[in-house]
Amino acid sequence: MKKLLYIFTFVCTIAVQAQTALYNNGNMQIHSQGQIGFHTNFINNAPLDGNLGLAGFYGTNGILVSGAFVPQFHDIEIINDGGVVLSLGIDNTNNTNFVSGDFRTSKSVSTAYLNFINNASYVGATDFSKVDGYVGISNQQNFIFPVGDANELRPLILSSTDVNALAKCAYFRENPDAPTSFNTTFSTTSKPATIKTISTNEFWRLEGNINSTVSISWNAQSNIDLLSENIEDIIPVGWNKTSNQWENLDVTSSGGDLTQGFVTSDTFNPDNYEIITFGSIEDRETLSVDVLTLENYLITPNGDGNNDTLVIPELELSPNNTISIYDRYGLKVFEEVNYTNNFNGFSNQNNIVFDKEKGLPVGVYFYIVTMDDIQMEFQGFMYLAR
Repeated sequence: MKKLLYIFTFVCTIAVQAQTALYNNGNMQIHSQGQIGFHTNFINNAPLDGNLGLAGFYGTNGILVSGAFVPQFHDIEIINDGGVVLSLGIDNTNNTNFVSGDFRTSKSVSTAYLNFINNASYVGATDFSKVDGYVGISNQQNFIFPVGDANELRPLILSSTDVNALAKCAYFRENPDAPTSFNTTFSTTSKPATIKTISTNEFWRLEGNINSTVSISWNAQSNIDLLSENIEDIIPVGWNKTSNQWENLDVTSSGGDLTQGFVTSDTFNPDNYEIITFGSIEDRETLSVDVLTLENYLITPNGDGNNDTLVIPELELSPNNTISIYDRYGLKVFEEVNYTNNFNGFSNQNNIVFDKEKGLPVGVYFYIVTMDDIQMEFQGFMYLAR
């Protein structure tokens, strides 16, 4: 275990969850190569910015971050199964390392959040370490929000047409008809006739005023089969603040099956909508491209000559084609026009793929192939192993 430099300005015993607390009243600074480990509550009552080094939240007891000023840290790490509750939020200027335990914020209001500023990013978000509450971004255009509930990571992928001065997102495992985090309801029967059903299992709240697309994914707990038996009928929907009803946000891409999959919306303004979830359409002809299923593939790019690249023999029937590959959350990791069987587990996208130079992580991916010569679209699964 790495040796930490503990920086204490004033430690006092106070009645905050019956724990001691680290109290900053204006004399704290983390310099380059400096490290501070929080094992107790942190009360920040003075500006704390311009920090370098690492701020870690460790231990097994929950930690509360409170005070009058939002602290700003360069690198952040969480290894605390009790979790870290943010009553006023934290700014991150470089990287957050999720190892174990969740950052938690109120879901009733979005005033406290873990905020990623400028080029700040994160690694390691899983079901066991994420943000159960709100995540914000400042001065960023594209981002994967590492949000979820107490049990699961349920990210939302944001791709905006311009830089967001501020955007925020949270995930809710709640019924829109009777949400526990809101003092209003979002009736799943208030919808146009072209929308058949609305999910009553979950939704996301996204705040931001820049036109954007989003990708949201489902898993076995989403019960997507209650919406439709055909995944090509699944659409993203949003509760319009003006009309007070659900609207189809339209589909630009989708993939998967009834157990796991994703949809990507068309461009919309997030601030026009209260929440976002899954729906299904009444008339399948609104999705104009036929979707059939090819076989699933195994890719093992280890140089042994077997399954080193993704080979789809059927593409010989349509030399004019496009292949797109997405991870299980709907992030596009590869795309090529007139594919030449060269995908070997590395991304060719200049988006928000993390550690792309190391190759894509092991797991399930979705592929979508458009065959222009026969005017058909195919989709399927691919498993990447190493």
